[in-house]
Amino acid sequence: MIITGTGTGVGKTIAAAALGWAWQQPVLKPLQTGDDDDAAVIEKFSGVSGATYRRYPDPLAPNLAAARAGMAQADRDEVGQWISDYRAEHGVCLVEGAGGLLVRLGTDRKGREFTVLDLAKDLGEKIVVVTSTGLGSLNMAELTVRAADAADIEVAGLIGGALPENPDLATSLNLQELPRVTGTNLWFSLPTGIGESSPEEFRACVDKLGVPMFHTVAGLQ
Repeated sequence: MIITGTGTGVGKTIAAAALGWAWQQPVLKPLQTGDDDDAAVIEKFSGVSGATYRRYPDPLAPNLAAARAGMAQADRDEVGQWISDYRAEHGVCLVEGAGGLLVRLGTDRKGREFTVLDLAKDLGEKIVVVTSTGLGSLNMAELTVRAADAADIEVAGLIGGALPENPDLATSLNLQELPRVTGTNLWFSLPTGIGESSPEEFRACVDKLGVPMFHTVAGLQ
């Protein structure tokens, strides 16, 4: 299952950590840009180790970060094979994308750019969409789900990346509207600031969120 977002900074990494903890599965971060270390953050909160395939210095889309650094573009087949090889050795794992569904990750052997959506196609994966919850979120969430639907990629569920303790009117209505406009269940929303808590506090909070069972989401029961 691939975890993507409606954009950058919507809480995708913390949501990935929540799923990693709830499902006890490692989360791979194929392409990391900038000074962040999402795999380390996920391991800190979930207690489950993952891995990163390639890092680029600038906090940009991976294809642009590679170009600016004079580094080779990530190869579509090689990224997919790296994920498959990890699973063959370690078992089921989750994959965190970079930014949103159509962010360019690198190129294929013919020099054509590929996206998180393409990676989901290659792996035959369902996706989980992490969305903001405030004003403007409905549009971004619906566009993301529509793009996945158009490519015959199943969206397993939505996760609210950050929910204020006292949500405003727009946010309160969005929580009701997100499932309706996207046709996809909103599994849960993470409290704003949960990423500043201790691992123990984080896990206790996630345990109370009602995260769906992995086997149910994956259609295994």
